[in-house]
Amino acid sequence: MIYLAYLIVAAGVVWFSVKASDYVDLLDKKTSLSGAFIGGIMLSAVTSLPELFTSISATVLLHQPGLCLGNILGSDLFNMAMLSFFLLIFTRTFGKAALSSSHRVVTAFVFVCYVALILNWLDILRLNILSVSLTSVCIVVLYILSVKFLSSEESEEESQEDTSPLTVRQVAVRFVAVSVGIVALSILITYITDGISVRLHLGQSMAGALFLGIATSLPEAASTATLLRMGNVDIAFGNIVGSNIFNFIIMAVVDILYRGSVYDFSDPQTVTLLLCGTVALPLMWIMMKFRNHVTKIVCPLLILGCYGVFLFA
Repeated sequence: MIYLAYLIVAAGVVWFSVKASDYVDLLDKKTSLSGAFIGGIMLSAVTSLPELFTSISATVLLHQPGLCLGNILGSDLFNMAMLSFFLLIFTRTFGKAALSSSHRVVTAFVFVCYVALILNWLDILRLNILSVSLTSVCIVVLYILSVKFLSSEESEEESQEDTSPLTVRQVAVRFVAVSVGIVALSILITYITDGISVRLHLGQSMAGALFLGIATSLPEAASTATLLRMGNVDIAFGNIVGSNIFNFIIMAVVDILYRGSVYDFSDPQTVTLLLCGTVALPLMWIMMKFRNHVTKIVCPLLILGCYGVFLFA
């Protein structure tokens, strides 16, 4: 019964996420906001709401910090693997589309976040400032810089024709409504995942990365597939890149709220997640920078390989 509940709630998250991507695409057509801003900040914040509320629930309510760390790192790696999978399907669309340069900058910032976590794992950056980890402080600074770059970026994609009868206000109201639905189901799926991990005797990191990480990444998966099908590649990339950096700010927020340390690397699978993500990020940067026939195929396959290493290591 618990597995059926997991599938039903996950399906609900997907439905709300597809609707959110539809409304975001309408906002892109109806307003002068850049695709980098809409995808990297607006949509990524909404599709990352599951990670926010599940991470807070896992630590503050369930006192399972391992679920939080596994959820964030698992979500980021799954986001990159999922994007790579869809890019292999929409290779021609990806090759023709214009991408905002800020996506590469933010990807570099995410890589620095991974380096900060590695230094924390190695006890080099495991310092606190007023009970807040220095790692969290670095993450907050990098996120602020990311928002700055995404906000100032001008979209390079041509604006598409708007055929919807909805006004901007109506689209915004619907966008907020589906966001609330995503939040409600995200909190529910946290408790379901905790029950599954107990029943299957899984470690917190594996349960967080596999069941919770994938479930909370369903919004990114559904919205990315929908946007790529629409041909809105810039917002699709912004969604994934923005979600990855937003996930790290979630980790910093949880570190502030939680009385213990959220940076718990006692589980070997957490370290595997961290290292696989660190390898996948430069591949994603190369894929965005050099979009030739080789990188459009090889880089996505290698990123998928990184996710495979985590699953079967």
